[in-house]
Amino acid sequence: MSSVFLSVLGIYLFIAVGFIAKMSFKEKIDDKTITILSVYFLQIFLTFWGLLKRPIDSTLLLAPAVYLIVVILALGLTYLLIKILFKEQKERSIATVAALIGNTGNLGIPLGIAIFGEESIPYTTIVNLVNVFIVYTIGVYFYSRGSFSVKDSLMNILKLPILWAALIAISLNLNGYTPGPILDKTLQMGAYASMVMQLLLFGIYLYSVKIQSISRLLIGWVVGVKFLLLPLIALIVLYFMPMSSMAKGIVFLELIMPLAVANVNLASIYNCRPKDVTALVMITSLLFLGIVFLAVEIISTF
Repeated sequence: MSSVFLSVLGIYLFIAVGFIAKMSFKEKIDDKTITILSVYFLQIFLTFWGLLKRPIDSTLLLAPAVYLIVVILALGLTYLLIKILFKEQKERSIATVAALIGNTGNLGIPLGIAIFGEESIPYTTIVNLVNVFIVYTIGVYFYSRGSFSVKDSLMNILKLPILWAALIAISLNLNGYTPGPILDKTLQMGAYASMVMQLLLFGIYLYSVKIQSISRLLIGWVVGVKFLLLPLIALIVLYFMPMSSMAKGIVFLELIMPLAVANVNLASIYNCRPKDVTALVMITSLLFLGIVFLAVEIISTF
């Protein structure tokens, strides 16, 4: 348990650095510029490094498939109700997709190592890959729908380089390509820079957050979907799946990760209330500090 707690606190340290930096320098730090650098440049390094790190093994594909099934089921079950509850388009967009985009990379991978050991890495890596596609397809579509038409929202998906980088990296992996030591080191440097910048960016946005300005209905909805509906669907689906206890535990853990900072990136790029989204990321991240220990107890029963 102590290793789990320390892993979470170590990651949150960089969030605190971003918060302190923005508090100290205020307008001198341009959060939109940092977002563009992260999304359009550094995350390409993270994508290539993660997808070329290990061969994609077909035996690992069931875990990300289950992850995707749970996300799609949650989206289908909530979509019509969201249209009834939320009248404003941007709130509706956030309610639809925010809880489905979890922090499976920056938080999920290190937590997987802390709980299950290094043998969890192939599973968490490929689940994170599925989450990347959810972020840059479903996520881009719904966040951009807050300000763009259906046609423009679909085009926004194709404009992001990380999606094309992922497709290229997968093709290289399936063809047996392995980067040499020098290239791997370069990709690793960019990947870690991307992860740190993501966390710093979260802290920077956090400085301007006013939680009282957010709809309580929106907060309750996102928290309920993330920590009640998704785990419930996951438990039902995992019960029928022929997977090892560790694989089931990893899928369950990844599904209850707090909201990813990628939500903030997309909300900022498409002008879909980034400060509100940042507050939701903060709220779920704080709640996760206590929920993670309950999750570990549930996982132990698999």
